[in-house]
Order: sequence, then structure tokens, then C-alpha cells
Amino acid sequence: MTLLDPEKVTPESAAKIAELAYSAGTDAIMVGGSTGFTREHFESVVLSIKESVDIPVIIFPSGEKSLTGYADAIFFMSLLNSSDREMIIGIHVRAARIIKSLGLEILPMGYVVIEPGMTVGRVGKAMLIPRDEKGIELLKSYALVTEFLGMKYFYVEAGSGAPEPAPPDMIKAVRDEIGITLIVGGGIRRPDQAREIRSAGADVIVTGTIVEEQKDIYSALKGIVNAIKSR
Repeated sequence: MTLLDPEKVTPESAAKIAELAYSAGTDAIMVGGSTGFTREHFESVVLSIKESVDIPVIIFPSGEKSLTGYADAIFFMSLLNSSDREMIIGIHVRAARIIKSLGLEILPMGYVVIEPGMTVGRVGKAMLIPRDEKGIELLKSYALVTEFLGMKYFYVEAGSGAPEPAPPDMIKAVRDEIGITLIVGGGIRRPDQAREIRSAGADVIVTGTIVEEQKDIYSALKGIVNAIKSR
């Protein structure tokens, strides 16, 4: 999946990036991840993407502003290792009836941020999971909590722009622990990194920073998609 930050794109540039991502083989476009935008802008970005590509557009919410019926689905996600109740359940209570009225497909997800966390770790007040044996054991417990609570997706996030993605041994440990869909994002810039994480057991890999940093978005994404799908 390709993640677009609505704060960093116009509706026109979002449509162009989505077209390139679609051509490169991405399976869905996620929209979200920041807070510095209006609801009107968010809706315009999502609508522009929907009119440009024939793949699912999924909301990756950061608050009530990132809601629109133009999308196909929404990750109804709880930042499980946040110290802020708002991030765990508070925003969800306020948004639930709005989301129902929009008719979006609900994708219930447990979301956990590991070191270094980057902006999402800071904004989400995450108690970051360390990249060591104790961290792996803690992450496995969060993964099981997610599955036991009936959520269908577990997202391991290193943070947008992280120097390195989640370690493959950490992903494999989680994969061996749970039977639900495992999503991994943050710091994945190269095909070899994507291949390692996919081989470790990730079902879905999310890339976002490369579409902001690379001039040749198609080639950058194509390399990652090929590495994932050719295993």
C-alpha cells in the first residue's frame, strides 16, 4: 500500500502520485498521517484519488478531520501503546457514529509504534517499543491483545521517515504469534528491505516517505513492489 499525507499534497498532485503508484503495482492507497489540514482539503484529496485510480482508497485517520464518505474504507485503529487515552479510545467514541453514517467499510486495527517512532510516536505520546529482546516480547503481547480483542489487523510502525524499518526478527516473532493480518510500515525505502520484511511474515507493507523523497516515484515503488510480489 502507498500512503499519502494530505498535508503534503494537493488534490492534483495526489492524483498523479496515485496513478504512478497504481501503475507500479500498489494494491491500495492510504490517505492520512498528519493533522495540518482541513476536512475540505482531505475530502478533495480523497475524491481526486478515487477519480484517478481503480484500487481501494483507505483512510489512515489522525482525527475527526480525516473522515469522508468518498473513501472505500477506514482503519478503525487504536494506538495501543499510547499514554494518552484519546489515542486508545477517546477519538473513536466521538467519531464512531459519524463513520457509521458515512457507510465506510470498517477495518479494525491495533496500532503499535516501535523505536524511533518519529513524528507519530511524539504526537501519539507512544511508549515506544525498543528494538531488543524485551521489546520483541512486549510487541508479541500487544499483537495477541489485538487478536484477542477481535481486531483483524495489527500494524507495526517505525514512524514515517525512520532511518531503518522494523527488524525482520521482530516481524517474524509477531508473525509466529498471531493469525491476523500483519501490516508493517516506516522506513522502508529499498527493495531489499521490503523483501526481508515480507519474507519475515508481513502480509502488507506500507510505503510513504519514498513518494515524498524520490523524483522517480514509479521506479522507486516498482522496485519495492517487485521485491514483495516475486518472493
